[in-house]
Amino acid sequence: MKILITGSNGLLGQKLVALLQPKPDVTLVATSRGANKLAALHPDLRFVPLDVADAAQVRRVLAHERPTHVIHTAAMTNVDECELNRTACWEQNVTAVAHLVEVCAALDIHLTHLSTDFIFSGDAGPLDEEAVPAPVNFYGESKVAAEQLVRASAGRWAIARTVLVYGVAHEYGRTNIVLWVRDSLRAGKPIKVVADQWRTPTLAEDLAEGCWLLARHSAQGIYHLSGDDLLTPHAMALQVADFFGLDKALIERVDASTFSQPARRPARTGFRIDKARRDLGYAPHSFAEGINIVSRQCE
Repeated sequence: MKILITGSNGLLGQKLVALLQPKPDVTLVATSRGANKLAALHPDLRFVPLDVADAAQVRRVLAHERPTHVIHTAAMTNVDECELNRTACWEQNVTAVAHLVEVCAALDIHLTHLSTDFIFSGDAGPLDEEAVPAPVNFYGESKVAAEQLVRASAGRWAIARTVLVYGVAHEYGRTNIVLWVRDSLRAGKPIKVVADQWRTPTLAEDLAEGCWLLARHSAQGIYHLSGDDLLTPHAMALQVADFFGLDKALIERVDASTFSQPARRPARTGFRIDKARRDLGYAPHSFAEGINIVSRQCE
């Protein structure tokens, strides 16, 4: 197998590199729009600059590398930024996917495309793969449009939907709920955490493993890949405080209406992952186990 990863500098991209680079039966090509952040960690990694929103670059790189599989992790995922800058969001989340779908189909490359629980309204959850999308923000709309492009492809494809991914990455600007809660409480800083939204938080290593399983099986269709614990962010924060022995009194339980954000969030999502367990052998860690893994990576 020869696997090309888009967005290798991102959280999931970095976890995929760490997972796949040591595998003797996989030739790995990492691509990203920016400079390679992983050169020091993985000096033998083949890296090729690639802006997936540039059709000519997509054609040139894929035709030259000729991967058997592409795992497409690159995207604009900041929900509020997508709401405020819709042109950039559409270019990165939809136009780029159109380029990849066209070239992958033409070259018979299996495409694994990453999607999100934010394609759903939030009226019910946890959700299986047959649930009907009804996004409540522009980020979700862009990801629905991207899914439609993938599903219409004449080529080989899988869609991996996921939920609230957390983990630790090298030179990664964004934090995650585990470290945000830990660091805030260690500093004695009170935090407000919503208790009226429900998710199945996903350890980044688990999502990487799920994407690898999809590629290894050349799976076809839509798969939900997330954790198995349906929790509110408030409940997650309490678990983090307990794990690190920190003061839970600093955690204030609030409703989502407390915060003024440009983009609406779905209230209740979370996934049923029976299909991925059955077809792929997907077996994610619990949130408690994920906290432990994240804590060890930050020691």
